[in-house]
Amino acid sequence: MNDAVYDEQLSIKTTGDQQGFPQLSHYHRYEPTPYAGLDQLFERCELDRTDGFVDVGCGKGRVAFYVHHRFGASVTGIEMNPAFFDVCLQNKIGYMKKRKRQRGFIDFQCRMAQDYEVKAEDTVFYFFNPFSVQIFMKVIQHILASVEHFPRKVTIILYYPSDEYVYFLQNQTIFKWRDEVQLHGLYEKNENERFVLFQNEK
Repeated sequence: MNDAVYDEQLSIKTTGDQQGFPQLSHYHRYEPTPYAGLDQLFERCELDRTDGFVDVGCGKGRVAFYVHHRFGASVTGIEMNPAFFDVCLQNKIGYMKKRKRQRGFIDFQCRMAQDYEVKAEDTVFYFFNPFSVQIFMKVIQHILASVEHFPRKVTIILYYPSDEYVYFLQNQTIFKWRDEVQLHGLYEKNENERFVLFQNEK
């Protein structure tokens, strides 16, 4: 199933133009995670309805809607770009029309990732290489502070992971490498086409 057909099933629109490059040097261009990759990831990484899933740099909301639809988990999407944030809100209207009784909430916030207030319910954080390692470090530090106040197991999922992200998690945090999912048909041509998962010890 191609991405456009998947979008249609979810009553959202996340394909199409990428609306240029960000004007801030620490932020990277929007590109959606392929649905085929999400299918492979979540065949190995099951979520529970009690999980709080945070998509950091959510773009048009594709991963947020996918996770909510598949697992019924509560989802928060963080996006600094007002144009993409507006698309998320429009997508939410279309998505919710057919899913009024679905469990779990979907919330989008238009803010810088480092300004997001991590909630005690947030247990899974997803990153598709949205910004520089300097900002990534700040976000992870906020997550760790939350874990210190509200002890729980937290999963960090990186798609197309940068070496800097991985090095930081492995060498300067309590998170440990837990799994790697290589995307069939893509990883063979590009070794960045993979997900890596980190978790802390509860």
